[in-house]
Amino acid sequence: MIVDEPGFAARTGRLESPATIAMAVRARALRAEGHQVLSLALGEPDFATPRAVIEAAHRAALDGQTKYPPVDGTPALKAAIARKFARENGLDYKLSEIMVSNGGKQVIFNAFMATIDAGDEVVIPAPYWVSYPLAARLFGGVPVVAECREEDGFRLTAPALEAAMSSRTRWVVLNFPSNPTGAVMGLADLEAVAEVLRRYPQAWILSDEIYEHLVFDGARHHALAAVAPDLASRILTVNGVSKSYAMTGWRVGYAGGPERLIRMMTRIQGNATSGISSIAQAAAAAALDGPASLIGEMRDTYARRRTMVVEALRAIPGVTCAMPQGAFYAYPGIAGCLGRTSRGGQEVRTDEDFARALLEEQHVACVHGSAFGLGPYLRLSCATSDDVLREACARIADFVDGLR
Repeated sequence: MIVDEPGFAARTGRLESPATIAMAVRARALRAEGHQVLSLALGEPDFATPRAVIEAAHRAALDGQTKYPPVDGTPALKAAIARKFARENGLDYKLSEIMVSNGGKQVIFNAFMATIDAGDEVVIPAPYWVSYPLAARLFGGVPVVAECREEDGFRLTAPALEAAMSSRTRWVVLNFPSNPTGAVMGLADLEAVAEVLRRYPQAWILSDEIYEHLVFDGARHHALAAVAPDLASRILTVNGVSKSYAMTGWRVGYAGGPERLIRMMTRIQGNATSGISSIAQAAAAAALDGPASLIGEMRDTYARRRTMVVEALRAIPGVTCAMPQGAFYAYPGIAGCLGRTSRGGQEVRTDEDFARALLEEQHVACVHGSAFGLGPYLRLSCATSDDVLREACARIADFVDGLR
């Protein structure tokens, strides 16, 4: 007798593994085989979490802060977030307009789950962080790309946004400074984008500003909700402590936005994970209220590494590379390297072919740009040591030199 096996929900067919994680998994497998793999695939700071932050978490545990926390965040952390928004962004959020989640990704999942119905469009500038369209599709949304061009420094232009908008737009996702390109939107850029957004009052706006402190060459970050306060009732400002404070493993993301949206997102989180680790929240509060000296040290280090990597990449025949103004990534173009064959005999027709062959033959892990919505490019993380970056760039140059 044939017995059917239990099945899965139809939505799982829309659920893909992020390319960043897939490349990191393959890199770990090659390391396990004994290869010296240089991974530039993940956006994770190589700095240690500040000692004062760790000590704050230790004190919280010793003080008995080990019970269930409020779903939307502890009062202490929410107050620290409110102070941070006011001090650094000129935003005045009440505690009822703030929530804390398990990393910025859960903030986004909460927001999309609360608002997206099947067929709703989610406008996402490309190149984009891989999780935005994956999350939108999971909840039945339709990602719509607004292309950001290399000649514009990968900034979003008002005409590109306008071309992607429609009456079906439910969300517009903005991520500047950008992962994966490091693009930064200036004040004039944001004002032009805001003018487009005013014409679509049915659309929510997600402004992911998690790389806000990592800007270079005199560039400044501007919070969209401060630039366009008349849109604040539709803007969800997303942030977290992972990037600026080297706290990726603590899993603390947060958001400020209209109270009615925060309330619905909190209801969703209450039925999913409830509140996040009380110890991690104590650590995050200490980070936000602590001295900014570590941020300056990290920013200066990333700026120096960025320049070193971009200059090395630009010296490789067939490779172009815009100079990023923020974050800790480089996004080189490799159109001049395609249509050839590697030393190892692999055909390199696409940027994914390039990234795969580079990993297998030179043991350098990066992510192909097509995974971020715009190829043929690569995303390289500069959040690792100078020695690793120099050696990785040398291996990339050797790989390109071997293409025939």
